[in-house]
Amino acid sequence: MATAGAVRPAPLLNIANVLTVLRILLVPVFLWALFVDGGQSVGWRWAAFAVFAIAAITDRIDGQLARKHGLVTDFGKMADPIADKALIGAALVGLSMLGVLPWWITVVIGVREVGITLLRFAVLRHGVIPAGRGGKLKTLVQGVAIGLYVMPLPAAVVPAAMALMWAALILTVVTGVDYVVSAMRPRVAGAADARAT
Repeated sequence: MATAGAVRPAPLLNIANVLTVLRILLVPVFLWALFVDGGQSVGWRWAAFAVFAIAAITDRIDGQLARKHGLVTDFGKMADPIADKALIGAALVGLSMLGVLPWWITVVIGVREVGITLLRFAVLRHGVIPAGRGGKLKTLVQGVAIGLYVMPLPAAVVPAAMALMWAALILTVVTGVDYVVSAMRPRVAGAADARAT
């Protein structure tokens, strides 16, 4: 019998998790639209941008819904970062395959995102490290920069897109280092306490 005041766990099937799964399902749709006619179709590039934008917006919405309505689940904690990285990673790889974005940028951002995702899962049993303001800003700048590259914009806009991508790259590296430090701090403190006893 449930005790009075006990908090019921959030159901697995809820709107936040549905949006997360939708974001994952939109990734192949985005890639298909991006690669139509070898990425040279203006109409399909706009379509790819629309799919990317919708998927990116769901990332913000599902997190807000989960926190506001108590819909946080273990599945959501694991699937949400996977969905984010899948979308960003697919976009970066796709743009590099089309020759729009240098591969080294894709590799640097990709290694950071995969590494932090694996670290997040490794420390999950000790508690979730919430995304800081830097991480949220990084995600926003990444999304806007990638969106500019996906859109079939005139060549005059390319320098602005590259500047924004550089900003995203710097934020990606800096926040990655900060996350590693935040994840390791409790373990270092715990080891110091153990030696002191």
